[in-house]
Amino acid sequence: MRATCPRNLPGPRPPADEPRAGLDLVGIALFAATLVPLLLFLMDPHGAEWALLGVSTAAAIGFLLYERHTADPFIDVRALSHNRPQVATYLRTVLAFVFAYAVLYGYSQWLQTDRGLSPTVAGLMLLPMSLTAVGVALLTGRRPEVRGKLVVGALAQVVATVLFLLLDATTPVWALLALSVLLGVPQGLLNLANQNALYHQADPAHLGSAAGLLRTSGYVGALIAAAANGLFLGSAADTAGLHRLAGFLLAVAVVLLAVTAPDRSLRLPGRTS
Repeated sequence: MRATCPRNLPGPRPPADEPRAGLDLVGIALFAATLVPLLLFLMDPHGAEWALLGVSTAAAIGFLLYERHTADPFIDVRALSHNRPQVATYLRTVLAFVFAYAVLYGYSQWLQTDRGLSPTVAGLMLLPMSLTAVGVALLTGRRPEVRGKLVVGALAQVVATVLFLLLDATTPVWALLALSVLLGVPQGLLNLANQNALYHQADPAHLGSAAGLLRTSGYVGALIAAAANGLFLGSAADTAGLHRLAGFLLAVAVVLLAVTAPDRSLRLPGRTS
């Protein structure tokens, strides 16, 4: 009588002589050596610990060189070098998260410090942003197109940063609420669109590592946003600091639009150049 495996248990193990993928410990170490000094540098941009940035850069170069020549890389940089749409998606993710986190933490500080709102009211002022983001994601999430979502999201960021430059301590509450609604549009469009783009651009055999790099790109964007808030707002989140932050975010939004609008690979999901 032939033995069978229950459905709720894993199947038989592969033969002992079957080759298994190795663990790229050197690549993992170099990848960590790239991110950790970068994190420490961004945590204190005023300290100007440029040596940390040098260590991160050197580790990044070593990581790229090693991964290109190892047989079983931690991240297949050779495949990435031939998949420019996927690399562009990582860049867009960094830029989108820079904007999102800088607004979430920098704008809320200004609402309390210079606009004079209590912490509770300042938090409630951001509620329309979250509700709009959820609504936009629900309305557009099932549509497979990504280029239009990314372009509209970037344009919304540009308009929002221009409006940031017009804010001061006397701006009425209704205008702040309207701005919060506008800020929810890119929140609901960009993250989901970048995830959908990656799904169609990445090699199915390496989709797990591709998704991990997408999440890492988001974390890098959050770190840059934290550094920007510390650099432009400083110890007092006044209107002048908010305007400096808005100028930086305007540049971020323009770059996002520039790397999205001409990208033809985003017109048809599933196709890469």
